[in-house]
Amino acid sequence: MSAPSHATTPSNGTGATEASFAVVGSAKKPDLGRFVDLLRSALGRAHVAETPAADEADLVINVVDEDDAKPFRRKSRGTFVVGLYERESHSLPEDYPMLVRALANIALCYVPGEGAWFTTMERGHYGDTAEQGDEALAEAVVQRLLPLARSKLVIDNEFLTDLEPELWKGDEVTAEIIAAGARLGDLDLLPSPFPIEDLLNERELRHVKRLYGIGGLSYGNLSQRKDARRFWMSASGVDKSALETPGRDILLVSNYDHENSRIVLSVPPTVEPRRVSVDAIEHWMIYQEHPDVGAILHVHAWMQDIPATDVNYPCGTEELAVNVAELLAREPDPAHAAIGLRNHGITVTGESLTEILDRIEPKVLRQIPMS
Repeated sequence: MSAPSHATTPSNGTGATEASFAVVGSAKKPDLGRFVDLLRSALGRAHVAETPAADEADLVINVVDEDDAKPFRRKSRGTFVVGLYERESHSLPEDYPMLVRALANIALCYVPGEGAWFTTMERGHYGDTAEQGDEALAEAVVQRLLPLARSKLVIDNEFLTDLEPELWKGDEVTAEIIAAGARLGDLDLLPSPFPIEDLLNERELRHVKRLYGIGGLSYGNLSQRKDARRFWMSASGVDKSALETPGRDILLVSNYDHENSRIVLSVPPTVEPRRVSVDAIEHWMIYQEHPDVGAILHVHAWMQDIPATDVNYPCGTEELAVNVAELLAREPDPAHAAIGLRNHGITVTGESLTEILDRIEPKVLRQIPMS
């Protein structure tokens, strides 16, 4: 899941945009109740105003019980939801189900006396300790949250049935993407998707897919340039190690509609297409700004001694795309570079996917550092 785009909100008179937040649900445990109040105060000091109208808020803190998480059913992608709960311990396996059950952008696990830990849909798990007390902890949590809550999601797709007939069955580029995906599986660089279908009923699953523009849950993506403007890219929610049908599992990105924040795809009229990977906006920016880049690979792995983003913006946000593109532009050779995505993974550029995999295979680390 990823952060939503936000409608313009009134200025606070200093030139900064005034955001709003709401708290829904209730804390059954006293420690959690006190922490919620500290978060309220920290958000106020950050000039984020509390509103009783949760459906109109930019940020919703949904206080849930770990044994019976009640989701907040937002009406718009323009609401960023934090599922906040108390538990005696934290870990990715423990907390990931809470993220899904609460239908949240972030799961926030508060452990009294120890700290608060974030879990993201991209399998990030990181946090802050309570060494300086809960008031300082609340400040740290708010400073992490605000950039994410204010980020702009670009996940809408527009499908045009204008793909050239000679590309309906794919070409040498789609063949290389299929081979590269299989190789990623052989290298164990594709974590097993979390079975969200086992945790959500059919209605909730439809809700998640509509809000976040995903066809399912999978990790990593790969693309390769077709020509000066277009590129083939893996679809969302598909097993990257078993890509098959061009126009369904692999899509041709032909344009970006900036005005409507929409990725434009050229598809054959004979295939029911999937949605393209949510990272298409990042790949689009890289290809447009760096004509020498022939292919891009994103995996949930790591490499040592590479530049990395400071903020772990969610996949599919314009902010993440811009951040990665800016770091790439600073590299001596942007066409053959690796950029770290904090608490998330790496994005690697190269001449082709085969060249990228040959280059990174001896260096890639499967454990991502969390901070």
